[in-house]
Amino acid sequence: MTDTGMDTDRDIDTDRNIDTGIGTGASVGTATQRLRSGTRAWHQALETTGFATAMLAGTLPLDRYVGQLASYRVVLAALEAELARATCPSVTSVWSPDLVKLPLLERDLHHFAALGTAPEPGPAAEEFTEEIRRTVATDPRELLGILYVLEGSTLGAMFLCRHVTEAYRLTDGNGASYYGSGDRTRWAAFTERLDRTLDEPAVQEGVLAAAERAYRHIALISGELSAGLGAPTPASVV
Repeated sequence: MTDTGMDTDRDIDTDRNIDTGIGTGASVGTATQRLRSGTRAWHQALETTGFATAMLAGTLPLDRYVGQLASYRVVLAALEAELARATCPSVTSVWSPDLVKLPLLERDLHHFAALGTAPEPGPAAEEFTEEIRRTVATDPRELLGILYVLEGSTLGAMFLCRHVTEAYRLTDGNGASYYGSGDRTRWAAFTERLDRTLDEPAVQEGVLAAAERAYRHIALISGELSAGLGAPTPASVV
């Protein structure tokens, strides 16, 4: 979340030596520490995609950038709807209306549609929504792992917002509402709630697994958007 929407390492990863302890039964600290450490390899892999490298170089075709926004709109419409209707105490104690991003994506997409650029999201976006629905049915608490990934990506997007606005000559925030939505104070409040709520190692493992699944779907979206741009897209992270 570079941000294929997904690079949070640059902004929030302050501890390079945390052992997730997955599979060991070890207790390793807070939920966000485990999430940060356990998903680090995905941050690094997604930085190598054609989409990410072209964005940093200022050569990403406009339809690819808008295509990402269209895909994220599908994903966040599903995720935010499920979070808003959830009754699970763990979810309701973490989810907050200030985390809503869907209106920002819709604003950006409306801006580009008015200029004649309105790509359809690829199938990977719908596959991600199916993952969200499966997660709700299995354990709604694991939605928080997906939310961690997508909310954290807005911090990475803060770094890339300048590249986006320069590449596409955007002004007054038009077309970059989502990329400009990162907020460190909001992130700190979110992670504090997450750590307070997810204090059991077994629950943390489930939420981390959901975050990793979210990254796999993000990699699929990135793969669609990277086609023909000349750099590999991660299919998996070992």
